[in-house]
Amino acid sequence: MALKGFKRERKRSSQSRSLITHINPRSPIAEQYRTMRTNIQFTQVDQTIRSLMVTSSGPGEGKSTTVANLAVVFAQQGKKVLVVDADMRKPTVHYTFRLNNTLGLTNILTKQATLEEAINDSLIDNLYVMTSGPVPPNPAELLGSSAMENLLAELYEQFDLVIFDTPPVLAVTDAQILANQCNGTILVVSSGKTEIDYANKSKELLLNAKGRLLGVVLNNKKDKKGSYYYYYGGK
Repeated sequence: MALKGFKRERKRSSQSRSLITHINPRSPIAEQYRTMRTNIQFTQVDQTIRSLMVTSSGPGEGKSTTVANLAVVFAQQGKKVLVVDADMRKPTVHYTFRLNNTLGLTNILTKQATLEEAINDSLIDNLYVMTSGPVPPNPAELLGSSAMENLLAELYEQFDLVIFDTPPVLAVTDAQILANQCNGTILVVSSGKTEIDYANKSKELLLNAKGRLLGVVLNNKKDKKGSYYYYYGGK
């Protein structure tokens, strides 16, 4: 299935560009994120989606923007949502939500902080954020640890939905490790940038890791008039 495209709207600040669903919830682009939310909910026939992982083949393809806006539209629906920056190598979530990154996921997994200390309020109702924290020497090992499993179980008790921003699939193994632990995975690709072979290889790696690939987001797709469009399709 595919969604109708929508024009990318330009804003002055990086936060405005990233959180268009909050800044301008009636815009066409915000409506498409809501349609994406609906499509994700339609996949809950066999299993309720309590955790989502969003990744890409390579850097700069829009995964972090997708994470932020999906979180906003789910929160606007009344769900209690937590965004977790699991890209502990090149974290960006704290920039989007304008938060301090001195304390976060790394501190939780290494037992240097409590869950309450690492969760931040956002300016959006029902939406909370856990930044990555300090860059560790062993991100993959931390994501595959029993501490991560225990953290997920604890988060399920407090939140309706947990959305993870992860490193690109082809760069490191982090996304593959986390895909196996989440209820669903979304792969983001960029039109005119992501090579087809790279996208197919990313899909293969995620499926081999026993991840549940819900669909693919194609962004930066131009129509004949030069407007930017996004599409969401099933796998």
